[in-house]
Amino acid sequence: MKTYVIGIDYGTLSGRCVVVDTTTGTEIAESVLPYPHAVMDEQLPSGERLPSSYALQHPQDYLDVLRVTIRDAMQKAGVTPDQIAGLGMDFTACTLLPVDKSNTPLCFLEAYRNEKHAYVKLWKHHAAQPEADEINALAAKRGESWLSIYGGKISCEWMLPKILETLRHAPEIYRAADRFIEAADWLSRFLTGEETHSVTFAGFKGLWDEQTGYPSNDFMTALDPRLDGIVGTKISTKVMGIGQIAGTVNARGAELTGLKIGTPMAIPIIDAHAAMPALNVTRAGDVMLIVGTSSCLILNADTAKQVDGICGYVKNSVIPSLYTYEAGQAGVGDIFDWFVKNCVPATYTTEANARGISIHKLLREKAQKLTPGESGLVALDWWSGNRSILVNSKLTGMILGMTLSTKPEEIYRALIEATAFGLKRIVEQFASHGITVGTLCAAGGIAQKDEMMMQIYADVLDCDIQIAATTQAGALGSAIYASIAAGIYPDIQTAAEKMSKPPVKVYHPIAENVAAYQPLYQEYKTLHDYFGKKNGVMERIGK
Repeated sequence: MKTYVIGIDYGTLSGRCVVVDTTTGTEIAESVLPYPHAVMDEQLPSGERLPSSYALQHPQDYLDVLRVTIRDAMQKAGVTPDQIAGLGMDFTACTLLPVDKSNTPLCFLEAYRNEKHAYVKLWKHHAAQPEADEINALAAKRGESWLSIYGGKISCEWMLPKILETLRHAPEIYRAADRFIEAADWLSRFLTGEETHSVTFAGFKGLWDEQTGYPSNDFMTALDPRLDGIVGTKISTKVMGIGQIAGTVNARGAELTGLKIGTPMAIPIIDAHAAMPALNVTRAGDVMLIVGTSSCLILNADTAKQVDGICGYVKNSVIPSLYTYEAGQAGVGDIFDWFVKNCVPATYTTEANARGISIHKLLREKAQKLTPGESGLVALDWWSGNRSILVNSKLTGMILGMTLSTKPEEIYRALIEATAFGLKRIVEQFASHGITVGTLCAAGGIAQKDEMMMQIYADVLDCDIQIAATTQAGALGSAIYASIAAGIYPDIQTAAEKMSKPPVKVYHPIAENVAAYQPLYQEYKTLHDYFGKKNGVMERIGK
């Protein structure tokens, strides 16, 4: 009997399922469900207003993805539950929720439906910046060794700042929570009845290290005495590596998904990291770039090195025996979307509608006619703060050089260039610490669709950029991990060789553009260091 595996990819706005042939890696069918509650950054379902910098989600949306997309994709593929050999899953991170002893999210309970801290705190929830600042200061003062793993500073997007924020602002939720759990681990437990904690989430977002575990209880109580004993109680210590089986689908999981009881499920993985085997980025020195709402730069290396301002490194988190490093930008596609929704004149919308194209396509057409530096604009790409290397969510976006003759397409191109400059700054940071970034393999919706942007990236970075063949790299990667959990392949390298797809296109840097961008990048670096390190105006006047 021919067998298939399923990969589930949870993004920021939707979840998707793919059914994949275990022999060839061919994606037989896919199904996508937008989250009904989307991102709750203005109000709760009850209508209660949310403070600035909040980004919450409703866990029911995640269950709906499993209920709808798996059945839909299997039906489209014409396969039966008996033919599904395994299930894999990836998720945004850190996406954290409090649950009770029965694994029920606290926001499902009537007593907490109107309590914002009872809901999922999405990766881009930035309201815990004060708590992150406090953790960083205390860890630096105490000389905590784990701080160096994360480049000397942790992000407000991660687990401990979010938990501390809940403790400080909603102690009743903290007391009621049996676990603070990553959404992927919560779903894995829901489907299998087995509680596990994926090493990728624990290592990159939870401050866990294979040698020392989590930060000590002494550190936790110095941070706040009420955190006494949190590790092993409200934070699970059952950390498991990638490639292992989280459990098998139980009766409740089968009823929700339509899958067969006993279907093995792989340990979940962070969404961006899941794309690595889908692109066959499995060897030391391989580099992957995911470009979407935000961006992640992920690379493999044989050794552990401290790189200031990155998101950290974790061994065995993606590829067994290798250290995987992560850095990224908190806003990329979000920035372009903001500009289109708020800053484009009606005449452009009218033109786009008349031609039957999107406003993004119209702006790209106009911006593509410009040469590097022609507009006289340079921007800082901090609309959602800076994830790497400044690690400060309070930083904000900026555009320098506008005049009364500045046109929308000039701003649009400057914003694209700013994200390219931000990426180059990250690449330079790795290089300065002895980690060389070579040819990039890029995935994500923007990488697939925006030829102008990818050419700008190649020119700014002065390197080749390969574009992934799959449109669902995360889901395909999760399916590849499922094939290992199902026992079809012995390891991730073998599975990736069989099931990944070669790149469909390669962008080569254009020499004259490379030369033109070099002085612009130097101006970007000047602004980057001045506003990011020397002058705190963005923090002083920010919301």
